[in-house]
Amino acid sequence: MTNSQDKTRLQIIIGNQYNPYINLAFESKLLDNYLPNTISLFLWRNKQTVVIGTNQNPYSECDIDLLLKEGGFITRRRTGGGAVYHDLGNLNFSFVADKKIYDVKKQMQVIQKALLDFNLETEVSGRNDITYQGRKFSGNAFAKTKNQGLHHGTILIKTDSERLQKYLKVKPAKLHKHGVKSVSSRVINLSEVADITSENIIPHLIKAFEEVYQDTASIINFNDLCNEDVIRLSQHISSDEYLFGKWKEFHTKKSATFDWGSIDLDVDIDEENGIIKDINIASDSLEPKSIESAIELLKGAKLKEIPSSENQIVNDIISLIY
Repeated sequence: MTNSQDKTRLQIIIGNQYNPYINLAFESKLLDNYLPNTISLFLWRNKQTVVIGTNQNPYSECDIDLLLKEGGFITRRRTGGGAVYHDLGNLNFSFVADKKIYDVKKQMQVIQKALLDFNLETEVSGRNDITYQGRKFSGNAFAKTKNQGLHHGTILIKTDSERLQKYLKVKPAKLHKHGVKSVSSRVINLSEVADITSENIIPHLIKAFEEVYQDTASIINFNDLCNEDVIRLSQHISSDEYLFGKWKEFHTKKSATFDWGSIDLDVDIDEENGIIKDINIASDSLEPKSIESAIELLKGAKLKEIPSSENQIVNDIISLIY
């Protein structure tokens, strides 16, 4: 007999704010506030925003001046991966789950199952994409705390592709890797191929969520959870220091692209003492903790003693310096 305390609980939260700092702060608090045996699905939208990965250099990823001049926002998320553009034609989803029930494959199935209601057969592709007929409409990223996992992503439905293309700076190597000439040729708005909107997809996502997890979800009021802690955190993540801080003085010394992502290195070497005085790494890796580990290992390392790691990402970074 199953103990009722071990029963998986499903929660749906539908955002009613279009402010990216509020939404990402809300998501962050969901991740940090542990709910045993619970998986929450948070659905939300941002107004005209470029969202960069936790280790990305904002100046390399988007045209900040143009974005801000045209009333847009730039923000940094907790997860790795590359920069994405959000507007009201894009619906974001966040799964926050107890680690015991966190399952990326199952969570992807929720999105794919909902889209089957619109006769859209999709597939999971590459490192973190969901595609329709080879074109990307959803990029996903992931993070874990001690007790919970976060899996969030986009669903491009009617995003302004012109703004997406003019705000985002995509490295030629990334386009070449995917065999395309521009960002817009690689992505697709689902409204091009189905009668779908950011609003009418929501009941289908809720239905798919309940079907995949075989239970009824509780609908939680966004306003009930959007408390002072969320507001305080939103103010912090919208600050100049948080968004731009160390990146104002970043100068790329070496760049490389690996299977796990691309990196730019800014290394300050103390030739007299033969050590790496300081190092900063910009990367779209989906494993931000590996980037942090590389910085920790290499800062202060002696140039005559090659460090090593069991982590392949860290070793690839080491190979660029030694």
